[in-house]
Amino acid sequence: MAFFLRPATVADVDAILKLVVALAVYEKEPDAVKATPELYRKNLFETPYAHTILAVSGTPDSPGEAIGLAMYFFNYSTWTGKPGIYLEDLFVDPSYRGKGVGKALFGELGKVAEAKDCARIDWQVLKWNQPSIDFYEKALGATSMSEWMGMRLEGNQIQNLRQFQV
Repeated sequence: MAFFLRPATVADVDAILKLVVALAVYEKEPDAVKATPELYRKNLFETPYAHTILAVSGTPDSPGEAIGLAMYFFNYSTWTGKPGIYLEDLFVDPSYRGKGVGKALFGELGKVAEAKDCARIDWQVLKWNQPSIDFYEKALGATSMSEWMGMRLEGNQIQNLRQFQV
């Protein structure tokens, strides 16, 4: 099964959204996606706050549909004094899993990390998602960060921070 990787362009916004919705369905959160094509255009291509690598079926000369993505942004480690990559989402269409697409997406992230002298690549995985955990640990050799707990503020919680502003 042929596929290739390439950076996403603004013309890919609908394909990106379709893959993100499929990821939300897989993660049992089908109604959680609030992103729109307009938000992706603005925040992935005009600003850009994040970057997306697409896996596309076929060949560059005869491309098919987008079958996977890796969406990431850069962060910074005070401990290493270097940038890092935070992988926000990685998704491969179920019919293309087990064919090297996920490994290839991580390989491309590795190229970006080396080119930007990043100290690490971080991401999160749902605790119930054992197939992905197995892939990350066994195929990639990733280390579980069990001593860290994810924290989040959103919506009104962010607005509540106004009380601390000086």
